[in-house]
Amino acid sequence: MKKSTTLGALKKIDYKPLSIQQELAQNLRSRMQKGEPTFEGLLGYENTVIPDVERALLSGHSINLLGLRGQAKTRLARQLTQLLNEWVPVVEGSEINDDPLAPISNFAKELIAEKGDDTPINWLHRNDRFFEKLATPDVSVADLIGDVDPIKAANLKLSYANEKVIHFGMIPRAHRCIFVLNELPDLQARIQVALFSILQEKEIQIRGFKLRLPIENQFVFTANPEDYTNRGSIVTPLKDRIGSQILTHYPHNLETAKAITRQETHTDEAVQQAIYVPELARDILEQIGFEARKSEYVDSKSGVSARMSITAFENLMSAAERRMLMSGEQSTCIRMSDFLGTIPSINGKVELVYEGEQEGAEQVSFHLISQAIKTLFPAYFPEIKKLKKQEEEGPYDQLLEWFNSDNELFLEDNLSDNVYHDTLMNVPNLKKLITAYHVNCPDEDLLFMMEFLLWGLEANKKLNKYRTMEGFQFKDGLGNLLAGI
Repeated sequence: MKKSTTLGALKKIDYKPLSIQQELAQNLRSRMQKGEPTFEGLLGYENTVIPDVERALLSGHSINLLGLRGQAKTRLARQLTQLLNEWVPVVEGSEINDDPLAPISNFAKELIAEKGDDTPINWLHRNDRFFEKLATPDVSVADLIGDVDPIKAANLKLSYANEKVIHFGMIPRAHRCIFVLNELPDLQARIQVALFSILQEKEIQIRGFKLRLPIENQFVFTANPEDYTNRGSIVTPLKDRIGSQILTHYPHNLETAKAITRQETHTDEAVQQAIYVPELARDILEQIGFEARKSEYVDSKSGVSARMSITAFENLMSAAERRMLMSGEQSTCIRMSDFLGTIPSINGKVELVYEGEQEGAEQVSFHLISQAIKTLFPAYFPEIKKLKKQEEEGPYDQLLEWFNSDNELFLEDNLSDNVYHDTLMNVPNLKKLITAYHVNCPDEDLLFMMEFLLWGLEANKKLNKYRTMEGFQFKDGLGNLLAGI
């Protein structure tokens, strides 16, 4: 479309004024008919959240995205701009983006009445049609809707009821735009009430003066369900006026979670080339998040953000890079001991309940890593039975016998790759177990699998693992138990 600069020129081209709801629905239909994706990068939502959002947009509804932390609610809202027309005309000088063919403010109406087809117009890009506000307890009606400007009223000798003396807030300025209000329950109830007439009757009321302005916003609210009890609530009449409430969720499986982490992590390309990450290491990392969401130590109502896995992976890579730099090597592989570096990421992302506070954040993080290993262990090695007959031989008996004979293994955190290799290879039957159950195990995965087996035996209480200032020590579990009797 040619960008006209006057109202007269605009009338000559094929431009028709549309409400933002019509615009979104029209462009959504076009994308769906062409088979183009509506949203990109929202992994795991293809069959759940995205269809709900598409239905809401086709219905012309305002939307409330309800979900726990780190569920891409704001990202989804920001992508709605891609469903807007690239450019739309606005009356030049208008504070509220008046459509030249459907003006709503007195300023635009008077300007068009005065200049007619010579009324100057500007063009607004879709990226500039996104407004976002974080709802906090100090947000006022003036911030969102507007207030009377007494100085302007005095200078112009106008009544407070006159539109010309109003200083518009964010919502009127977002006319013909997407307006996102994050953490809606944090907004005071009296401020939420002020949104009633905007959502339903398209009216705004300032200082008791009703102003009929048919404002067209695409409202998107985001809320955390825990906010309903902790920090506030969405008042019932406001919920009633929101067209569609859509529930978001965390990834349902490891594959989706790994894909999200791959997409979102920011690691230097040279570091990625230098550090090999076994697929099992990625599985463990994501499983930590799944374990945290069902842990008795973690507040499940608060949720465990997908950001935990993202920052944990970045710290995992940094732990390996630091070790590589200290040993003067050019490349390395992720080790189980590198997961110690993920603990700061876990500590900051989980909300502990009373029992978790008693245990301590670091102990809970260790516990979550151990639980993740225990959960994944049966997928790679024979399951460890809690009870077995005395004469029954187990697959790990020969390995455990070595530890039972007063042998121990100490893995220092910063061992060079060669020393790390030799240390693990010196444990009898350890490599034999890997090759027995993983015939085609790649060479680059071998050492990680060997260490994972040791951590798995410890998670299943077949070995004892002790953390020292320098590294991890593996010892006989049963011998220590008997010694204490």
